[in-house]
Amino acid sequence: MSFLSFLEAVGKDFAKGLSYAVKIATPVEALAKLLFPQFAPAITAGVDAAALIQNAVLLVEQKFSAAGKQSGTGAQKMADVLALSEGAVTAILAQYGVHADAGYVANLVNAVVAVLNVQAAPASAAS
Repeated sequence: MSFLSFLEAVGKDFAKGLSYAVKIATPVEALAKLLFPQFAPAITAGVDAAALIQNAVLLVEQKFSAAGKQSGTGAQKMADVLALSEGAVTAILAQYGVHADAGYVANLVNAVVAVLNVQAAPASAAS
């Protein structure tokens, strides 16, 4: 996969990248609910928050890729992702007693980005 990171590849082929990421997340949620049924609502909330962040990250990557500004824009990308997702993520987590300020949500965004970066991109997105 040449020099492109996973997110750059996804930014270039948003629809294929999103469907690939969703295929991975769905089985993990089902397994967690099976293993910990008493926590199913909280797992759903966590998955919803992570999916919301993931979608915001992918949208922002697509925006910067379309503008040809993939590198050196980390701070602006983070600001855009937070603008898209912070309010909803905070509300979702508050339902389960988790106080999520901007720093907490930024840490969640960084975690989602880290997971996306370590996943192998599908061959179609890399080419």
